[in-house]
Amino acid sequence: MDFKDLKKIVDLVKENDIVEFDLQDGEFRLSTKLRGSDPIYVSAPAPALSAPVPAAPAGGAPAPAAPAADKPSVKSPMVGTFYRSASPDADPFVKPGDIVEADSTVCIIEAMKVMNEIKAEVKGRISRVLVENAQAVEFGQPLFEIEPA
Repeated sequence: MDFKDLKKIVDLVKENDIVEFDLQDGEFRLSTKLRGSDPIYVSAPAPALSAPVPAAPAGGAPAPAAPAADKPSVKSPMVGTFYRSASPDADPFVKPGDIVEADSTVCIIEAMKVMNEIKAEVKGRISRVLVENAQAVEFGQPLFEIEPA
């Protein structure tokens, strides 16, 4: 969740005279208490990537199966809806066999009507897409397997 979304939530809480508000989404938590001396608390984990380890050969179509525990993967940093491309008629950001850099966009996750570009965060070759387009994803769910380069 980015700063703009947090500000909107806090402003809505203030505008509607809500005294106490608590939001938890996976490991992200927002807790506010107004009209008192208690501060506003926000906590969220950093996006997670597993350690680089050799992966299986490139596959064809996306598979819903989870990757093996010893294979590196790009994991979802949030709960939302997974999209392989920027629009329904656009080409996917990546497909099996593509080489990605750490700053390469690999997909979009929509959360609270905000489109969040997800970066590979590691250099390597996409070996498998683990999620179907427009599928709901959870925090920490593997999205792609990557063969480190």
